[in-house]
Amino acid sequence: MTLEILTSELLGDVRHGFFTRRGGASSGVFTGLNCGLASSDQDQMVQINRTRVAEAMDVPMASLVTIRQTHSPDVITVTEPIETDIEGDALVTREKGLALGILTADCQPVLFSDAQAGVIGAAHAGWKGARAGVLENTLDAMVALGAARENIVAVIGPTISQPNYEVGPEFLEDFLSEDWSNNRFFASSDNDHAHFDLPSYGLHRLRKSGIGQAEWTHHCTYADPERFFSYRRATHNKEADYGRLISSIRL
Repeated sequence: MTLEILTSELLGDVRHGFFTRRGGASSGVFTGLNCGLASSDQDQMVQINRTRVAEAMDVPMASLVTIRQTHSPDVITVTEPIETDIEGDALVTREKGLALGILTADCQPVLFSDAQAGVIGAAHAGWKGARAGVLENTLDAMVALGAARENIVAVIGPTISQPNYEVGPEFLEDFLSEDWSNNRFFASSDNDHAHFDLPSYGLHRLRKSGIGQAEWTHHCTYADPERFFSYRRATHNKEADYGRLISSIRL
């Protein structure tokens, strides 16, 4: 099976892709393109999958740059290939030939570009990272490399959608205690629970920070098991582990 790569017109001619699970070498609960080095999948299968991604991005394997993600607001500025055990949740560069990669399984993968300045970025933004400022920090790091905030575009790829993201009352109360207007990102559910709209929250944070344009591809990871891995779906199904999707961008 060939790779399935979702793209956005908003990112224009900048090479990028939100890779689905199709076209990979892994099997079992990881069936497909599992690119998660931290998963319990066979290392050989993960390396085969990542090699296929590098080939699709037209870079050597060493130039597919990923980091150990920790749901932080930390951004790494990349000037050359780096070790994958460096911690952070976003990458920016202006170097040609480096493909930035972000791994997700419900959290938001966000790809950024200022094509005019030749600066790109990629961020892993779950609720913790988004709330801590990883999206705004990515924009700041791009501006530090010469990008203009008003020229930056960002696309949120496949992520969990509001109907499938039920949260408890403590989660809701925590967001409302920070800013009452955050109630716009919640819909009521049963038993004092609520449904959280993660991509709308991400778009709000991006637009509030002065970005040029931002959009979501409207793909839900939870709702489409044939195409996407999902941490929450794997948990509900009592599966032992789950695969990780990769999203990548390069100049």
